[in-house]
Amino acid sequence: MTAVPTLPSDLGVSRETHERLERYADILLRWNQKINLVSPHDLPHLWSRHIADSLQLAALIPAGAPGLVDMGSGGGFPGLVIACATDARVTLIESDQRKAAFLREAARVAGVQVRVCAQRLEQADVPPALVVTARALAPLPLLLEWGARFLRPDGVCLFLKGRNAAEELAAAHAGWHMAVNRIPSRTNADGVILELSDIRRVRDHNNE
Repeated sequence: MTAVPTLPSDLGVSRETHERLERYADILLRWNQKINLVSPHDLPHLWSRHIADSLQLAALIPAGAPGLVDMGSGGGFPGLVIACATDARVTLIESDQRKAAFLREAARVAGVQVRVCAQRLEQADVPPALVVTARALAPLPLLLEWGARFLRPDGVCLFLKGRNAAEELAAAHAGWHMAVNRIPSRTNADGVILELSDIRRVRDHNNE
């Protein structure tokens, strides 16, 4: 089994969070031999490229947030990582049944309570949440189309994006009104966290 580097010491997580993440990383590595959760090429960079990247969102989650929905959770990024690091009530939406099974088992092993919804995003029936997250899932206009279904009117979307974030924002503004806060990524020089609020379709905004 490929060894996974330990969690960098400069991320400032608690000992409890550290232990949860270590257990999560261990089971991910074992399951990854059977199903493709993380590219084998990325495994040596599991902490920096996936876990630490996802952890950036934890600091942006309001304390005691009454619900968080993570779209397309895959191997647990960022939703299960957030669940390990916060007390948010997290729902993970993942249509792949094998990955959904992994998420349930990884949450059990890590010692966190999450809801896993094994449905397509277009069909998932989950209560509106204060926070909706996604990472490496789809272009921003499509993320907004999906995410609007799960977001409370006073909620916020947190999307981890790469070098094409500006172009995706321009495309999204054609169909959506939103307040945008761009937060530079601490783990990717080309990355950014898009913190989006006051999200409404343009046609709805124009008809007010």
